Amino acid sequence: MAAEGGGKESNEIKTQFSTREGVYKLLPNSEYSRPNRVPFNSQGSSPVKVSFVNVNDQSGNGERICFSVGRELYFYIYKGVRKVTAADLSKPVDKRIYKGILPTCHDSNVLTATAESVSLLVGFSAGQVQLIDPIKKETSKLFNEDRVIDKSPVTCLKWVPGSEHLFLVAHSSGCLYLYNVEHTCGTTPPHYQLLKQGESYAVHTNKSKSARNPFLRWTVGEGAVNEFAFSPDGKFLACAGQDGFLRVFCFDSAELQGSMKSYFGGLLCVCWSPDGRYVVTGGEDDLVTVWSFSDSRVIARGRGHKSWVSVVAFDHCITSVQDCEAPAEFSASDEDFQDQVQFNGSRERANSAQSRLSNRNSTDGRGVSVTYRFGSVGQDTQLCLWDLTEDILFPLSRTRTHTNAMSAETSSNGNNSTNSPLPRSNSLPHSSGSSPNSQKPASSIVDSVSKFATLALHEARKEPPQEKEHKRNHSMSYISNKSSDKLNQIIGARAAKSHAAKTLGTSSCPRMEEIPLLEPLVCKKIAHERLTVLIFLEDCLVTACQEGFVCTWARPGKVVIYNP
Repeated sequence: MAAEGGGKESNEIKTQFSTREGVYKLLPNSEYSRPNRVPFNSQGSSPVKVSFVNVNDQSGNGERICFSVGRELYFYIYKGVRKVTAADLSKPVDKRIYKGILPTCHDSNVLTATAESVSLLVGFSAGQVQLIDPIKKETSKLFNEDRVIDKSPVTCLKWVPGSEHLFLVAHSSGCLYLYNVEHTCGTTPPHYQLLKQGESYAVHTNKSKSARNPFLRWTVGEGAVNEFAFSPDGKFLACAGQDGFLRVFCFDSAELQGSMKSYFGGLLCVCWSPDGRYVVTGGEDDLVTVWSFSDSRVIARGRGHKSWVSVVAFDHCITSVQDCEAPAEFSASDEDFQDQVQFNGSRERANSAQSRLSNRNSTDGRGVSVTYRFGSVGQDTQLCLWDLTEDILFPLSRTRTHTNAMSAETSSNGNNSTNSPLPRSNSLPHSSGSSPNSQKPASSIVDSVSKFATLALHEARKEPPQEKEHKRNHSMSYISNKSSDKLNQIIGARAAKSHAAKTLGTSSCPRMEEIPLLEPLVCKKIAHERLTVLIFLEDCLVTACQEGFVCTWARPGKVVIYNP
């Protein structure tokens, strides 16, 4: 179904929309913004960002919201749909106004968060990273203070899953750095030595004799790493690059697991499905792209946005697995998921769905219907919701039901038995024989830093002809930094365009007619300025636009009648 509405109606700001679950409604009393709802002048500013953390407050009101607008950073108690009065925007838990720099992203440590203390990381436009406690109103540390590690803006940062001390930071330079909050940064530029090298990426370790930040430096692709995301089990790292490539690594071994190319332009956002089987990206091609981790191929694209896609996110609560005949029993691997860190209240539901997804691989004749829900927002001010259904995820099952059977049906000789082998996308990748979704110990990343030195280096890759121009640029040391950066962008764009022509028509970048094209379940204009945030919570979804308005949309049946 195409976008709802047409003509003049499509230009109106929507305050509700309908799906098969019911009606989602905007809650005006749960809106957060700058005090007095002063719109933000967004020209030349970094995108508005929002993050949440649950402090496990015994009162049942443990959600905290942090959002950055221009030079300002706010931290509030968040009650969502349970709020019966409008938020008092004049009384934030913490408010900070920065001079000369802009906060670009932030993330709280879910492991250490309590009602008395929260470890909040904030990245800045000048490359620094600050560790603050908004509840205690303290500033603990400032990393890359002298900008000797990286001078480019921070594009994304996250705490390493399962760790209380490690965090990963991406910059527009195309580098990612692994930090430990317990260690300091040097006052001089760090010296690195190569530990691992592969196609379009390299990993270096800090040569300092004492423990200094950063411990590791990843150089990924050409241009900025716009966003990265850890898989639900914390083992894999997906990076969305300005060069248009999605690259997925095993985080501990730094091995490239697979890659994908956008239809054109850079990739701006990335997210994992709740079970870690699929990765969805969005970017400058105005499309959302679904990539299968196990098959390492694009399985579908979605077209609904009219401009760049800025955020993609899976809805853990709507992702469903239904038995067609009889209830599926939980697999023996369920225990692997019960020990995972619960990032929000819907995680248990996602784990239950994941264990049942594993039964989709069984050949006991029991049918299972699978549906994933994900959303996207973009610079066109539109919110789109998408459903990934059985016919897209398991095309062999779909072709057996069509009279115009494809080659997959031909090879099966008309055998429609439920014991027919399922497509390879039904199984998760197993690189070492162990379950890819088993929880990784928090110390494994720390251990891996020392193990990197023993890893055998890959053979030097053969450079394609278009990279000669790039190498010449690196030899032009007399060019000023600004001129060099601009030249790098031009050369990188040319190289990317040449590479794109080679990948088009492959499993990494199929042509539009070669794969299914999704249409949005919902496509609504919900803001006046470009949208920069989409987060799914247990009883609502949260969006934000560049004007600085953070909006709460109650799920069906979750609307509270407000007091006058």
